[in-house]
Amino acid sequence: MTIRTETFSYLPPFTEEEVRKQVEYILRNQWIPVIEYVNRPGPDVHYWRLWKLPLFTARNPEEVMAELAACRDANPDCYIRLVGYDPSSQLPRLSLVVYRPTGRG
Repeated sequence: MTIRTETFSYLPPFTEEEVRKQVEYILRNQWIPVIEYVNRPGPDVHYWRLWKLPLFTARNPEEVMAELAACRDANPDCYIRLVGYDPSSQLPRLSLVVYRPTGRG
């Protein structure tokens, strides 16, 4: 069963290069990358666990990609979401699930 978490979940899974482009977009807009994960997303799950602290000092995509890989390695059975947080408006401007567990939707 495929769990639909947002608009992008109707597309094929992101490639590493596509995730990197989203990270570049977040950094180019001077938003703060945030990595979150959860075992089972759904309409009743409103809070995802934060992976470390938001990446306030991230300036290049490699830093963020390394943290995404570390989160995936530490939580292979979880869904991992990338959020672009805009500090000027104090709102998330971008949020998408970048990794899904193997064999699950």
